[in-house]
Amino acid sequence: MDENHSEATTPGRKGNLTGSARKLKDNAADWHNLILKWDRLNDEGSTIATRIVNYRISEKSVKEPDVVMEEDGSSVAASERRVNQSSQELQEECVNLQNIVDKMAHILSKMEKMVSAEKGICELEMFQYGAKGRPAPLFQTWTTQQFAEASSRIYEAYKQELALKQTILQELAHTTNTDLSMVYLSSWLYQPYIEDSTKLLLESLLMETGHRAL
Repeated sequence: MDENHSEATTPGRKGNLTGSARKLKDNAADWHNLILKWDRLNDEGSTIATRIVNYRISEKSVKEPDVVMEEDGSSVAASERRVNQSSQELQEECVNLQNIVDKMAHILSKMEKMVSAEKGICELEMFQYGAKGRPAPLFQTWTTQQFAEASSRIYEAYKQELALKQTILQELAHTTNTDLSMVYLSSWLYQPYIEDSTKLLLESLLMETGHRAL
């Protein structure tokens, strides 16, 4: 999501919301903020992943048998020294990428809780109003069930994307095929499971709850 549009507009609805309406409106803002955090992590992770691939490429390209003397008088190939240094840096970057994925998993767990909460609101309304649900929408046109469905769809997209990120994390540092590494980098950056329809759904959610001007 474009961070130039990160600030939600002032809601047009007058008065303080309570109950289910308050919860749904707060959830919409939380979706917005969590996805912004995810996008920032995705950019950070892309930078780290690129460094990992570059380390792997540099390891493959080191072939010169230059020999240098150590302080204790022993000799060691300059290429071996560079490989050892690169391996240490590679390990550090892998840890950094793991931290990024862990933070993304934490975001996903918050998303899951919101989905569960909205399903609970639907069950409550069904208990209160019967199978047809609330007679009038809480905001513009959406039923409470539509809020729950929208949240579930957004959550599932990010759940699949996290699974892809975890696979890339496991494979990236062990891949010697440059073309495959480029595929991993592209997949990380462009997030194939988060489609335009997912982003549009979030915008619709924000508009419905008054966070975006109609």
